[in-house]
Amino acid sequence: MAFWLIIIVLLVGASALLVVPAMRQGKESTAASRDTFNKAFYQDRLDELAQDEDQGVVTERPELVKELQQNLLNDIPGQPDEQPARPINRWALVPGVMVLVVVSVGFYLKTGGLAQVTAWHQVESQMPELRARVANERAQPLSMEEIARLGLGLRTSLQDDDRNLNDWMMLGRVGMALNNATTATQAFAHAYSLDPSNMDVRLGYAEVLTRSGDPEDNKQATAMLRTMVAEDHTNVRVLSLLAFNSFEQGDYQQAIGAWQVMLKLLPADDQRVAVIKRSIEQAKVQVGAETVKLSVTVTLSPEAAKTLPQQGTLIVSVTDGTNPVPVAVKQLPLSRFPLSFTLDDSNAMMPERLLSAQQKVKVHVRLSQDGLATPQAGDWFGDSTLQAYSGKEQVSVQIDKQVP
Repeated sequence: MAFWLIIIVLLVGASALLVVPAMRQGKESTAASRDTFNKAFYQDRLDELAQDEDQGVVTERPELVKELQQNLLNDIPGQPDEQPARPINRWALVPGVMVLVVVSVGFYLKTGGLAQVTAWHQVESQMPELRARVANERAQPLSMEEIARLGLGLRTSLQDDDRNLNDWMMLGRVGMALNNATTATQAFAHAYSLDPSNMDVRLGYAEVLTRSGDPEDNKQATAMLRTMVAEDHTNVRVLSLLAFNSFEQGDYQQAIGAWQVMLKLLPADDQRVAVIKRSIEQAKVQVGAETVKLSVTVTLSPEAAKTLPQQGTLIVSVTDGTNPVPVAVKQLPLSRFPLSFTLDDSNAMMPERLLSAQQKVKVHVRLSQDGLATPQAGDWFGDSTLQAYSGKEQVSVQIDKQVP
């Protein structure tokens, strides 16, 4: 209501700027014509001469009157003055006001986001129903569109109450459901800052960090999960998330240890037991293969650091120095530098060309702004030297060149 009142006031003000000057012009008297002015001057001068004669100042009044008449005749224009302009009819301003209102409202409807504002208000009215369905396990699950609406409503309510822990956690889960890592991470981070001792908040935040593509987020999740396990080594949820996190980070021994503890805590007939056993076997296979890996450290030159984009993808490829086709490829989201990571046979392009079978390697690293495999103009890149490879080497690459 306040918004529309402001719109009305602005339109009335703009219309007044158009109408008021014209109305004032109609009310004001037109300027005196030249003849009228001359006549008034002539009459005033006659009165002054009469007064001067009575006082004895002027003795030749007839001659002065005659001279004054001659001057009046000489000042008469050859052609009559133009007719004074007629004032604007007030009703003639109505179309102008209507055009002003129609154009202003039309521009707002076209560019002002009225549909988005209307949808926003609809979401606010649906929030009680959406909250009730989320809280009721027997209710119909929300569709993806309804989850998006719930997220919009939560962000709106958090503008008024930014210390609502439950809403921050719910917004984080909405971000995870929508695969929006930024929303999920920021929401759980805010909830964690409000109550760092809340176990649900800590687990949600650790899960988001575990699923992040940023290695630094993964390390933070590992530290949080290890702390939680030290506090309570019987929490199955914490152990499950720690095992998943460790497996993703390549720490297979820790993943196996967490899963083995879970097997001791879960009942024998629990459905998760079979899945955990398969995961342990898979981790053991990885333990045997993890002895062959290539460790890479990437740094930025000062010039590249100055033009580092806000978002992008780090594309890493390894060749044997002879065949241009990569042996192994890995993509990482743009992160902090210097950045360290590893490649192994799981990153191989083809099964018949494994990284562990190579004797020499050369690493190429490129910062892609659009994530495409083909280099684009302006992309920064760097190459290592061709060096011998036995399965335990450390390769350093500096990004210091730019695609022309």
